[in-house]
Amino acid sequence: MEVFIDQYLGDHFLIIMTRVLIALVLSGIIGFERELKNHSAGFRTHILVGVGACLMMLLSIYGFEAFIEAYDNVRFDPARIPSYVISGIGFLGAGTIIVYGGTIRGLTTAASIWTVAGIGLVVGAGMYAAAIFTTLVILLSLVFLNNFEKLFTRGKSSNNIIEIVALPELKINNVVAIFEQYDLTIKNVEIVKVENNVRNIFIKIERKRDLDRVSLFAEISKIDHVRNISELQ
Repeated sequence: MEVFIDQYLGDHFLIIMTRVLIALVLSGIIGFERELKNHSAGFRTHILVGVGACLMMLLSIYGFEAFIEAYDNVRFDPARIPSYVISGIGFLGAGTIIVYGGTIRGLTTAASIWTVAGIGLVVGAGMYAAAIFTTLVILLSLVFLNNFEKLFTRGKSSNNIIEIVALPELKINNVVAIFEQYDLTIKNVEIVKVENNVRNIFIKIERKRDLDRVSLFAEISKIDHVRNISELQ
């Protein structure tokens, strides 16, 4: 049994397993908060980033011990692989950012993905207290600061962005007519062509406190050639 553990699991398997599980829990907590708010990167994405980053750190620490012991000229640099994780995770965060005119959405989610990668690296290095404390700080920032911001912006004029996915045959004036029925002020309209000849139509409207979104979306969905409708902001 000991031979099997040494040959296939290694001397540090228990440590590795513990750190991966801790990274899973901490990154999952942050991802769950993003999931509750229906952001593009949620529970599973954050877990994969956190556990993957932890694994890369563990590889950097324990993965090359055999080579170091066997060859005197091999140098040990545990920061080499993690440095690539920190810089390389940006591509995933960029995928969560949506730019619409002068409005940018998804920056907070992109930042949370980047931070979760950092938490995974810290857990992989065995800095449990720092990882747990950072997770608590992030959760407090995401949950309570958002409510704090809403308290100060309450009553101020703001906008909503409605995204409509439709075929090219859609007549935009039919959509505008429904917005007028609900006494909504359209601030801007942008049409973006995507794959399979589908159009993404972004309509920025002035926020209305008593707006019946369910009824509005139901009316728009009845229009011919409309495939999907959602609210971005």
